[in-house]
Amino acid sequence: MLRKLLSLPAGRVAKWVTAALWLALLIPALMLAGKVGDVEKNDNAAWLPGNAESTKAVERAGKFQPAETLPAIVIYDRPAGITPADMAKALADADAFKDIKNVVGQPQGPSKSQDGKAIQTVVQIHDGKEGWDGARDVVDAMTEVGEQHADGLGFHVTGPAGYASDSIDAFSGGGLVETITALVVVAILLLTYRSPLLPLVPLLAAGGALVTAEAVIYLLAKNAGLTVNTQTSFILTVLVFGAATDYALLLISRYREELRRHEDRHEAMAQALRRSGPAIIASAATVAVSLLVLMLATLNSTKGLGPASAIGIAVGLLAMVTLMPALLVICGRWIFWPVRPSYGSAPPTRPSIWTRVGTAVSHRPRTVWIGTAGILAVMTIAVTGLKADGIPSSGQFTTSTQAVVGEQIQARHFPAGSGDPVYVVAEASSADQVTTVLSTVPGITDVTAPTIKDGDALILATLRDAPGSKAAMRTIERARTAIHRIDGAGALLGGNTAIALDIQQAAARDAKVIIPIVLLVVLAILALLLRAIVAPLLLIATVVLSFGAALGVSSLVFNHVFDFAGADANFPLLVFVFLVALGIDYNIFLVTRVREEALSHGTRQGALTGLSATGGVITSAGLVLAGTFAALGALPLVFAAQLGFAVAFGVLLDTMIVRSVLVTALTLDVGRWMWWPSELFNRHHHTQPPADKPDLEPAHAG
Repeated sequence: MLRKLLSLPAGRVAKWVTAALWLALLIPALMLAGKVGDVEKNDNAAWLPGNAESTKAVERAGKFQPAETLPAIVIYDRPAGITPADMAKALADADAFKDIKNVVGQPQGPSKSQDGKAIQTVVQIHDGKEGWDGARDVVDAMTEVGEQHADGLGFHVTGPAGYASDSIDAFSGGGLVETITALVVVAILLLTYRSPLLPLVPLLAAGGALVTAEAVIYLLAKNAGLTVNTQTSFILTVLVFGAATDYALLLISRYREELRRHEDRHEAMAQALRRSGPAIIASAATVAVSLLVLMLATLNSTKGLGPASAIGIAVGLLAMVTLMPALLVICGRWIFWPVRPSYGSAPPTRPSIWTRVGTAVSHRPRTVWIGTAGILAVMTIAVTGLKADGIPSSGQFTTSTQAVVGEQIQARHFPAGSGDPVYVVAEASSADQVTTVLSTVPGITDVTAPTIKDGDALILATLRDAPGSKAAMRTIERARTAIHRIDGAGALLGGNTAIALDIQQAAARDAKVIIPIVLLVVLAILALLLRAIVAPLLLIATVVLSFGAALGVSSLVFNHVFDFAGADANFPLLVFVFLVALGIDYNIFLVTRVREEALSHGTRQGALTGLSATGGVITSAGLVLAGTFAALGALPLVFAAQLGFAVAFGVLLDTMIVRSVLVTALTLDVGRWMWWPSELFNRHHHTQPPADKPDLEPAHAG
């Protein structure tokens, strides 16, 4: 039944119906996809679960200060010393800031630094429903005011609002990511098929899938509470283009084979869908289900990324097994011009590089897999140097920004934590005791008198270290421990640094819970697909080893080549999910073909034939996926650069080494035990040669 359904888009009438249905779907999808930005939540506080201490603190502090506010720290500097005219300008600017939309309350300052070379003013910004976009508009307006009649006086906006503005500017490069991604797909498809026309079909289908996925995500975010942010959007772009093109490559490769065997292109496509469809569906299901496990995360940003990415994979799959086959059949064989696969023509007979690799591995498979696994294990050791405990605010960007420069100037002339205090909300009856205890915490430099309202007290405290830094987070931990010991105070500590700490701790918890569950889910899917236990266990082990090696190399590159200040707390989890899910993807492509061949020719011959038949298309698919994730490096964000590098390197490692060498060597060495306890294991393969005698060329070279 599944195979019959898969072949429907290849029908003489069904192809037109399929294309028409997609066209009807894409018209409203295009309008909805453009609204995704309206439902994005980029405020860090929105990413936290409701039971996080900083979230509870925000709720209780609402009676004292407007909710959804960000401090913008305005820094003026003149190396030769601040003049009376400079101070007058800062006073005038403070009055002008109050007239800017979404500026709330009275600005604090301006105040001159002790060394007399800088001025600081703190302005509260209400970001509201517009989130970081609203903050950027205010920062832009403040910058316009501050730079007028400056007469050589330096002006910078830093603090949480400044960094929010710079982040939105950085994320605005999403269009560049989409362009680079599309160019990568086209370039690799051109190299793979040497046809100037063919790449347009999968590219069109992948674009349609992305638009449709964004429309579905918008509807879920607007009506079902799905949390999405700009990070979700750019990850979705590279994931849909990369994964959908992978499925396209596998199907087109099989379709081209069938065109040589069938005179009718409709029958050729139907056969290609029947034979490659189950493997493509199994691969997509593995990726989608693995991503859905992210819904178990406590971080709302990670929890939302899971279903959003799974929707992208599911829609990408749907487009590649319906829209793309219909378009290919409508176009006919000429779409492959100038090398059209004509009926009855022989496939290329020259042994491919993967045929030669398989032959080389078959001489000493055990030595090969032990040696390869050993090298990967050594690469994994460098994971110990990965600093995945958060990125300080000043280290978030790969380029210098206004907020970063402003923070550096602020640190030279003012206390590092000034302008972005932490706060404690406690019972009014315990206010004096909380104030006393808080003032004794190492790392706290100044504590204000409590403000009392409706039975609660609000106490502000200044950090000695830069907000968001590791030292500041340690101060938060010490402060929380101290105030929680006060009986009956009900004290909660919040603020931007506290939010960053809670995000880091939630991410660490999520990794511990989700990683083993993803492994179990993928193992179960492989066991059902292959009807075996040994093969799934070995495949899981190879992908985990590949993940460890990729993370180890990434750690070395981040620390000693790019000199990044750290890695995001949820970076290992996201890399794990993407690499394990996508790595298993390629193993499914390979091993299902090996199993298909083993049914007729035995496991040994099946391993060599499977590698030879799928090696080229899987390598191309790996290059596409690696290229699309590498496109994230176009964004001037450390997180995007790190995720792009780690996934791209891991995918290349998996397709070039793990899948082609390690898995093939294991299959040759383990033999029919790969399929234990399935029926295939119990077959007696009289035709299998001894392990020390390599086979001749596989039946299907190419």
